[in-house]
Amino acid sequence: MSLLVSYFEHAAAVFPSLLRGAVITVEVTTFSICFGLILGTIAAFGKLSKRSIFKVPSIVYIDFIRGTPLFVQILLFYYGIPGLITAATGEIFRIDPIIAGIVVCSINSGAYNAEIVRAGIKSVDRGQMEAARSLGMTERQAMKDVIMPQAVKLIIPPLGNEFIALLKDSSLLAIISVHELSKNGMLYVSKTFAAFPTYISVALVYLALTMGISRILAYIERRLGVSDRSE
Repeated sequence: MSLLVSYFEHAAAVFPSLLRGAVITVEVTTFSICFGLILGTIAAFGKLSKRSIFKVPSIVYIDFIRGTPLFVQILLFYYGIPGLITAATGEIFRIDPIIAGIVVCSINSGAYNAEIVRAGIKSVDRGQMEAARSLGMTERQAMKDVIMPQAVKLIIPPLGNEFIALLKDSSLLAIISVHELSKNGMLYVSKTFAAFPTYISVALVYLALTMGISRILAYIERRLGVSDRSE
């Protein structure tokens, strides 16, 4: 009984800090997935392009990011690049941790989103493009008005999974002192040594976030399904 009371005491004490961290976690993830979707869409079209000048850089970017850990990418961007700039200029160069976190997570997410977007486009029957072209549409018009509206509905479910994965992966930003959910939990543990109740509370907050986001995404998917059937 005393252990249970102790847990709730620590949970109540750490909750305000975890709530602030959760807000930062959601903000970083949201900005990153939005920027990552833009970057991923560009990379997807680059990889689909027949021109090597667009195709090769897109493939290199996607393969490099997907083939290296996010943790290493964070360290490289936050410590490695400023170190090079400092060595080259002789002046100390630093990057704001949150800005660095958003940039790295955006770049990382962009590589995965590129494959999601590319797969969505490729999943649309090729006959759709041929039919659009036969009606006099240019390839760009057909892509915008015929292919992408269908591809978007195929892209949303895996994009939602990417959002949830990135939400959890953003905990790695604690290494560069971004005061997101995990970092605030770690700071509380360093002061109180109450590791078990604190990290259980952190896990429960993550669980609440992911379940909430999953419900929102499921609602969006259902709405799209209703739209399809009504048409």
